[in-house]
Amino acid sequence: MTKAAFKNYIDGRFGEPAATFDSVDPSTGAAWATMPAATEADVDRAVEAAHRSLRSGPWASMTATARGKLLVRLGDLVVANADRLAELETRDTGKIIRETRAQIAYVGDYYRYYGGLADKHEGAYVPIDKVDMEVTIRPEPIGVVAAVVPWNSQLFLSAVKLGPALAAGCTVVLKASEDGPAPLLAFAELVHEAGFPAGAVNILTGFGHDCGRRLTSHPLVSRVAFTGGPSTAREIVRNTAENLAYTTLELGGKSPVVVFADADLDSAVNAVVAGIFAATGQSCVAGSRLLVERPVKEEFIGQLKRKAESIKIGDPQDPATEMGPLATSKQRDWIEKIVAESLAKGGRLVTGGTRPEGLAGGFYYTPTIIEAAAPDLPCVREELFGPVLSVLPFDSEAEALALANDTPFGLASGVFTSNLGKAHRMARSIHAGVVWINTYRAVSPLVPFGGYGLSGLGREGGLDAIRDYTRSKSVWIRTSDEPIPDPFVMR
Repeated sequence: MTKAAFKNYIDGRFGEPAATFDSVDPSTGAAWATMPAATEADVDRAVEAAHRSLRSGPWASMTATARGKLLVRLGDLVVANADRLAELETRDTGKIIRETRAQIAYVGDYYRYYGGLADKHEGAYVPIDKVDMEVTIRPEPIGVVAAVVPWNSQLFLSAVKLGPALAAGCTVVLKASEDGPAPLLAFAELVHEAGFPAGAVNILTGFGHDCGRRLTSHPLVSRVAFTGGPSTAREIVRNTAENLAYTTLELGGKSPVVVFADADLDSAVNAVVAGIFAATGQSCVAGSRLLVERPVKEEFIGQLKRKAESIKIGDPQDPATEMGPLATSKQRDWIEKIVAESLAKGGRLVTGGTRPEGLAGGFYYTPTIIEAAAPDLPCVREELFGPVLSVLPFDSEAEALALANDTPFGLASGVFTSNLGKAHRMARSIHAGVVWINTYRAVSPLVPFGGYGLSGLGREGGLDAIRDYTRSKSVWIRTSDEPIPDPFVMR
């Protein structure tokens, strides 16, 4: 079978790559497509194209309203092509088709949202304390943006960067992960069809040691927006020492889900299952640490076990499948290592912990629940990025809060209780950028998203996101017709 072939999109053109690599279908373990491996020279061309577009040509002179209309059109195109993009994402990452279809269709709302905000971001008039002076503050695009996204939820994670950046008037070089880049390289066709001028948006993929390093350290890049892991983020921060680019980092998580005895347990079980086993647990907000009040612990774990063991694992392209494979064999190896260490140190395996039968070749792993013997077990401390849930009991609200905050991460959290006061106290005291009360994994373009600690710096989404892609210019105008006095004549 002939493998599909993808190209980088640079300066308004799809070019033949100088180097390529094979992309693997996680459901089979077999190569299915050829991807372009962007070189440092490719990165230079993309950044230079973005810089030219920023400084001159149609994009530089385009009104905010016109930019907004392009973004709205792009959102419409994403929705119209959601099925095709979803099939590519499922093929290249193993994420189940019914989730990719639903998520990508919603991505269109992000582009429409920022399209609508493009001409609503205003400057200011300053009532200056000087006679015969008028001062205004102009928000101007910060410059060329390097957007770097991982393979999981990549169209969504791109939208929260591209949307506000383009609305603000910036130009963008977007690097897709070398793991599963197909949907973003196909998305470039929609950018082209929407009518964005050449150089305004450039999309490529390649490896971190050359493509990623050159992009994030490039002297013409003014801002880096990154989603990924803390180790890569540290490399990016070191890279930006070269260009002093403003940087936002949306990193990993080890998110706690706290279930009190007074919660609606059926609802909480469903939320916990969705929070850890949806997307095969490969989500930065995965609720991987379950903290459950001791009086309901056994009942709750029993319900979870039954739910986990009933999940249908299989071909991610089958709409009936409820959990697909992990994206890479390396990720499965890491999960198996941490699970084995955790069990050796006293963890009790409730269910899972194996490769499912009958699915040889793919990177499958069963939904796994571990009752942790202590909060220092590897499965409790490490971000596994897979379908592994660690369970710890607690006896009081104070203990629940202490356990929830016992992590260097702080991206998301969930609290399940019928007590309104308790819900407010937990929401106020949990150290996380997102607190979901009696729900989990809800997102919206209207709401900021980001974390504390090792979960990153800055926020994406919401009204303020456009401001992060601008810098202010102060304009002073002297209104007097009188000559400026001689500065060397004392009066």
